Amino acid sequence: MRQFVVCGHDAPTTPDFSLDDLAGGAGRLDLLCRCVNAGLFLSHGIREDSRVHLVLGDEYTVRFSGATARGLHPDERTTAARVRDALDAREDAIGHMPAEVSPGVELYRMGLDATLAALDGTLVQLHEDGDPVAKTDPPADPVFVLSDHSDFTDEEAALLADRADRRVRLGPEAIHADHAIAVANNYLDTDGYAGY
Repeated sequence: MRQFVVCGHDAPTTPDFSLDDLAGGAGRLDLLCRCVNAGLFLSHGIREDSRVHLVLGDEYTVRFSGATARGLHPDERTTAARVRDALDAREDAIGHMPAEVSPGVELYRMGLDATLAALDGTLVQLHEDGDPVAKTDPPADPVFVLSDHSDFTDEEAALLADRADRRVRLGPEAIHADHAIAVANNYLDTDGYAGY
């Protein structure tokens, strides 16, 4: 299992946003939707061994599971509609008891700390100041944690400094969060692949 946890600092925590203005009126939800797409989709399929957790405003977490997702398409609007549906069901989520929005999409009333505590695997913080990923072996069951277009807050950075098993960078330049997920997936895909 590979998992990606994305901190959405300006993301909406209510369903009151327009699907026609994801970049401006929905707190860069467009970027978070691209992260879901990068984490789950292949060219003509879905990664059944992948999950993406969107932490919205450190208040809610929307989990997308490749193994059980149905009717999810690789476009921002469809993914944003699932996030909006999840937030519309927020009254049904009680802590670690999720509200199931649709197959493969669940909403938890948990911020980053509780989300990380609920996940099993090797916690890997993706950060531009980390060790080069190319010099490391892929961990078993990685849980990659990254931030949206903003830096980690001081509280998030302190939490990750305490909990992360590794802190790595994917290359010499900082890249968009959705691109970082695509690169991390490629890194995991090529482990042991002799075709290169």
